[in-house]
Amino acid sequence: MICAFASAICYGTASVLQAVAARASEPGTGGGVDVALLWRAVRQWRYLAGLCLDGLGFVLQVVALRTLPVYVVGAALAASLAVTAVVASRVLRVRLSRVERTAVAVVCAGLAMLALASGREGHRTGPAALDWALLAVVGGILLLGAAAGRLPERPRALVLGLGAGFGFGVVEVAVRLLDGVDLTDPALYALLTGGGAAFLLLTSALQRGSVTTATAGMVLGETIGPAAVGVAWLGDTTRPGLGWLAVTGFAVAVAGSLTLARFGEAPEPGAGRSHQPG
Repeated sequence: MICAFASAICYGTASVLQAVAARASEPGTGGGVDVALLWRAVRQWRYLAGLCLDGLGFVLQVVALRTLPVYVVGAALAASLAVTAVVASRVLRVRLSRVERTAVAVVCAGLAMLALASGREGHRTGPAALDWALLAVVGGILLLGAAAGRLPERPRALVLGLGAGFGFGVVEVAVRLLDGVDLTDPALYALLTGGGAAFLLLTSALQRGSVTTATAGMVLGETIGPAAVGVAWLGDTTRPGLGWLAVTGFAVAVAGSLTLARFGEAPEPGAGRSHQPG
């Protein structure tokens, strides 16, 4: 749990740095995924610092996934929005509304319930085709990103955010399926391509659309699907008699994170005093 919480802190802080860099980058001309945008963003020190924190957060996430059920780690990662909200309020002097302050407390309460109710991670590997299914999901994510450019702004942000969430979800499941580094294991390539696709879609979503809509889609995509896979196929369980508490804690943590969805990208310095979403 310490690794899961520390990972959320790294991701949440990185969001503040990367968001400012993405907004400062010169926008592209299309409406969908802009590969060049990622290149423009990484030339800024804030984005690079955020990537370093993301790398540390990923290592901590891997450790957590090796010892905790997927649904616990997924909820903790969604809770990084609470970290972003707190960091933005301190660093960028963004004023949190009463609802948002309550949402931070709700997220913490949900994670506490999960910590009390969760068992150890399952040891099943799932169906033989699960590794290949993850690769197929990555292909679908890329197609989803390409198709998003034809949509109006709000649905485009939702689709890109949802696709990014699916990509991060692929990473969560792939980590559980990997047993060392095996270049013939499709789960390894699913992890690499899923993470890359997720970063690309999320960067495009934050730079071009509604932050609140994109982040809400990402939270849903990275929590519900992987949690279901972990319980149904990987053997994740709860402590005896505490299944209801785990379900409640998961729902509470995700709901609180959705309330904080506007902090999927921290407001720019000097423009964040308002607490209107998006």
